[in-house]
Amino acid sequence: MVPNEALQYQGIVQLLLHFGWKWVGLITMDNDAGDHFLQVMEPMLSQKGICTAFTKRAVHKMLSVSVTELIDRVLNNIPFFMESKANAIVIYGETRSIIWLVNAIWGSTALLLSGSEIPVGKVWITTAQIDFTSNIYYDMLHIKPFRDGLFHGALSFTIHSSEHLGFTEFLRNLDPWEAKRDGFIKNFWEQAFSCSFPKLGVPPKSTEPCTGEEQLETLPAPVFEMSMTGHSYSIYNAIHAVAHALRFVYTSRPKHRAGEDGGKLNLEPWRLHSFLLRIPFNNTCGDEVKFNEHGELAGGFDITNLVTFENDSYARVKVGRLDPQASPGKEFTINEDSIEWHEDLTEVPPLSVCNDNCHPGSSRKRREGEKFCCYDCVPCSEGLISDQKDMDYCICCPEDQHPNKDRDQCLPKTPSFLSFKESLGISFTFLALFFFLITAVVLGIFIKQRDTPIVKANNRSLTYLLLVSLLLCFLCSLLFIGEPNKVTCLLRQTAFGLVFSIAVSSVLAKTITVVVIFMATKPGNIFRKLVGMRLAYLIVFSCSFVQVGICAVWLATSPPFLDWDMHSVAGKIIVKCNEGSITMFYCVLGYMGLLATVSFTVAFLAKKLPDSFNEAKFITFSMLVFCSVWLSFVPTYLSSRGKAMVAVEIFSILASSAGLLGSIFSPKCYVIILKPHLNKREQLIRRKR
Repeated sequence: MVPNEALQYQGIVQLLLHFGWKWVGLITMDNDAGDHFLQVMEPMLSQKGICTAFTKRAVHKMLSVSVTELIDRVLNNIPFFMESKANAIVIYGETRSIIWLVNAIWGSTALLLSGSEIPVGKVWITTAQIDFTSNIYYDMLHIKPFRDGLFHGALSFTIHSSEHLGFTEFLRNLDPWEAKRDGFIKNFWEQAFSCSFPKLGVPPKSTEPCTGEEQLETLPAPVFEMSMTGHSYSIYNAIHAVAHALRFVYTSRPKHRAGEDGGKLNLEPWRLHSFLLRIPFNNTCGDEVKFNEHGELAGGFDITNLVTFENDSYARVKVGRLDPQASPGKEFTINEDSIEWHEDLTEVPPLSVCNDNCHPGSSRKRREGEKFCCYDCVPCSEGLISDQKDMDYCICCPEDQHPNKDRDQCLPKTPSFLSFKESLGISFTFLALFFFLITAVVLGIFIKQRDTPIVKANNRSLTYLLLVSLLLCFLCSLLFIGEPNKVTCLLRQTAFGLVFSIAVSSVLAKTITVVVIFMATKPGNIFRKLVGMRLAYLIVFSCSFVQVGICAVWLATSPPFLDWDMHSVAGKIIVKCNEGSITMFYCVLGYMGLLATVSFTVAFLAKKLPDSFNEAKFITFSMLVFCSVWLSFVPTYLSSRGKAMVAVEIFSILASSAGLLGSIFSPKCYVIILKPHLNKREQLIRRKR
């Protein structure tokens, strides 16, 4: 008539898990039942990550233990009850387990700290076998555990019961004088009220006589409860089950058989067993009573909270239910708000762990040589977080998020790119536009002064082409500022490579033109035939066409694309243009470097030619600046990330372009603007002589 005990074990584990109690004590009877409990319970706890802080066995037969042995047992229990960190302690057994527990705690206090208060700040979890109502042990307990609040806040698994409306009224009207064929009532009455009933042939006792008018509801709860307990409810259901089975047997008999028996039912008790299994019924409390295939009650347990009072009494408050018949996910329910905890507990709901919880931002590290529930808290390493308490290990954030300072949550990474709004982007934009305007002014001056000797010298068409290419060089640096997109990624490197190739090709063509003109002045030289040809344009076109071919292959095979770098910079998503093929990128740079090297070499060899219109000296210096900038660019670019990488390339573009502009055109502009009288053919020829 009670549910299977295995269900109670599951309920205990679920209760411990619900409150996060991972460090618990176990107290059992020192008998076969206690051994079975430990054999079943300890593996279940271990599987759920719960450790046993200690396991103690209560004396099964207290009267058979000597005083010396009892003192030894009490001394052995001192460290467990007074020093253990386990605030949740499961008690399995009978009421004698409670008696043993009280004696152990009181004995520990008396032996160690005479006159001190009992350390009662624990959560006692009792099983359905234990009943605090026991008149037999009333005198042994002296009601003190309830007055001192030792068991206040205890959580008990009790057999499910429902309140019967007529049960309390029945108890109030109970008269021991009229209870015939029930000798138990008079015995109970005498013990409960300390009185005696007169008996024939027996001299009256010294106690007061029982009147029968004593009220049961005046008795404290440890002696008698007016409500229907789980044990009473089981007996109540058992009587109804037998009655229903008998009725079924009686009504199902053949009529001729019933007549032969004279209406009486002659039946062996064991024959009722099969009928009991087949008869579910609803009792008068409205609960359905039925049995499973094993002949066990298909019911559950109530979870009650023991609330003690100073008037030597207590109350059981239902705070939860363990019902295997409930819908999935609702088999175990508990109402934390209805629970009264012991006042000595420092935290509500209390903790029962081997050590303090590891806060978010750290993970657990098991202590060597101790149970797995005992651990140290280790801060999460760089790049990892723990967002919950007591995590076994720290975890990585998603790629688009990063750990916060405390490493207890992930924050979205912010996009990172060289913006027009930040100071570095504004500075580069200003420089690019400034040099663009300077170049445009120089181009305007040269166009206006196109018929002067300085402008006409050394092929003014190449001069215009070089200035236009420099204009585009300054503008192409703006493609590297702002948030990248698919178009800018395709244009950045290719436009930079093509424009610079045209500029350097123009410089190379101007240098070769100077050499060819000087060589052509010698009679019979083969270079005289080249002067009339469009040698300069051929050089610019052919050199630029090679770079166009390299860029075309690059775009056709592995073009640049928009990319996001999640890992290079902490807390940032670098929005960048991936070159696609790094080999092709360095082919573009390498070819541009080759043109610059050839131009520098030719200009260096021609810088001493005796010609008033010779630009070789200026070109040599400009190519020296150009090559220095781009040679330093490669290692700096490779060692940079994010905005710094883009800034390095923008700086190299602006510096090399400004070097070409300043080295080649500043001397000419000086003469055109400040020394216009020298910008005449006669003056140049006179200076030459």
